[in-house]
Amino acid sequence: MAAIKILSVDDEAPIELLMKQYFRRKIKAGEYEFLFARNGAEALMVLENNPDIEIILCDINMPEMDGLTLLSKVNEMRNPALRVIMVSAYGDMKNIRQAMNNGAFDFATKPIDMEDLSRTIEKAIEQIHYVHESQKEHTQLLSLKVDLTSASEIQQYFLPRVFPPFPEDSDKLDIFASMEAAKDVGGDFYDFFRIDEDRMALVIGDVCGKGIPAALFMVLSQTIIRSKASQYTSAAECMTEANHLLASYSVESMFVTVFYVIYNTKTGQVTYCNAGHNPPHILRADGTVERLPKTKNVIVGVYDGVKYKEDTLQLEHGDTLVMFTDGVTEARNQAREEFGTERLNYMLSGLANTNCRQMVETVKAGLATFVDGAEQHDDITMLVIKRK
Repeated sequence: MAAIKILSVDDEAPIELLMKQYFRRKIKAGEYEFLFARNGAEALMVLENNPDIEIILCDINMPEMDGLTLLSKVNEMRNPALRVIMVSAYGDMKNIRQAMNNGAFDFATKPIDMEDLSRTIEKAIEQIHYVHESQKEHTQLLSLKVDLTSASEIQQYFLPRVFPPFPEDSDKLDIFASMEAAKDVGGDFYDFFRIDEDRMALVIGDVCGKGIPAALFMVLSQTIIRSKASQYTSAAECMTEANHLLASYSVESMFVTVFYVIYNTKTGQVTYCNAGHNPPHILRADGTVERLPKTKNVIVGVYDGVKYKEDTLQLEHGDTLVMFTDGVTEARNQAREEFGTERLNYMLSGLANTNCRQMVETVKAGLATFVDGAEQHDDITMLVIKRK
């Protein structure tokens, strides 16, 4: 550990000898390093050449620049670790009091009680170390914030963001999706991509937990599901194989709920596998809303060897499949009430004639009005597909 640099500012020459003599062991051991100045003006030059000085022992009454003026100059430096200990005659308590009011750390009176001064210096050093640790933690937090910002940007890169995604099929279908993380990075994800000329895959998932661990597991889950989707034409087989891999990678009991869809763009048929996810809703062309039955499939990434099952449904012209994570229905307002499925269905029932982007944005606006500034505790993600 580097020596603590102490600047003694006093116009009395014997003070320098006294300091060197009394603190000789600490100086020899490399714990303290003393520098000396005869007045405030000289002290400023020493400080300029030695910005790592952390303690100033400052006499009040000096020629050219007194201690109070030097203290004001030191305050302008805005060095949170620098501690000033004022030194003056006992009868000069008015100036000592002013110095303390102006930010001096402590004071000592002449003739100096060196033992008391030593304790005062040690107390100052404790505070200086605390400031350094706080500055170090602040720097680390700033660095972490930068890393989280980069992680958030990378995470968003993994999510499709170009809409409409399949312009060649714009006369057949409409798709829109949105993910708003509760923290800098989230555990929700969505994805969609072509399997062949007539079929496309859509997936929405919700990783347990929040923050960086969930984000990492989210990227892994999305990558594995996309990979398996290209190998298996069955939704159930895709989730069975994805679960096998994720279960082998899962650590600290992490898992993901997934709703995986294979959609036929010609017929409107939906083959889906719900792996522990909250059931999506179907908004029919006439404005009625249906909720898919609860799944009997388990979550993904925990139990290896599970065989998943799939189901089918039919989207008629004008029907919309609304997929979402529980951050939508479980959003809470200031009174701790949940948004719930009834409010969601009520909003959806009036949106049958809107496009998917308008539908998502309207639901998000309704959520914002409902929570009324309450803290967002979960990621809010929606993936909507409409058969034109």
